[in-house]
Amino acid sequence: MPTLVYFPVRGRAEAMRTLLTDQNITYEEVNAGPRENWVENWKPKMQFGQCPCYTDDDGFQLVQSNAILAYLGRKYDLYGSDIKQASILDMMNSAVEDIRGAYVRMIYQNYEAGKEPFIKELPEKLQPFENLLKPTKGYILGEKISWVDYNLFDLLDILIILSPGCLDAFPAVKAFYEQVLARPGVQKRRQTDHFKNMPVNGNGKQ
Repeated sequence: MPTLVYFPVRGRAEAMRTLLTDQNITYEEVNAGPRENWVENWKPKMQFGQCPCYTDDDGFQLVQSNAILAYLGRKYDLYGSDIKQASILDMMNSAVEDIRGAYVRMIYQNYEAGKEPFIKELPEKLQPFENLLKPTKGYILGEKISWVDYNLFDLLDILIILSPGCLDAFPAVKAFYEQVLARPGVQKRRQTDHFKNMPVNGNGKQ
């Protein structure tokens, strides 16, 4: 059975948890915390000293969240039908990670002073997604979900927590979010106590 090692927060693992559950892939999650346990027992074993860490049922192991998501995309046919579609997904995921990186820096390094400026800049950052999603009328590539859809959905989910009305001016982005949210597998994940009781970030800010 595949194993996911991470901390009891949504953080960088929630997109892959959602993907795995929605794709009906059974996996086991191992809590790497608390900090003493992580430093002594887990960190030395991890490539680059980081998690999440995903170990497939054949023993193949990866760290780095985007590498894990892309691997799952390739393995479970969630990476488009050709090189052009795969490249579109790579482009979109890079854009997702640009916003997520700014979000993480704000949350962990500059929350009090940085929250309002970050929210103020969101419309400019979300507009390209509106432009790209409008003609698809569905997921990033149209009717079929991809691994990047799960990552974009997770980003939008935490942005809504930060600023509840942030998608109101972007109907295509909001429709995308609601379409992913309505998937039975996504709802299955979100109805678990594991999800409901889990903070968004490790420092309690959101």
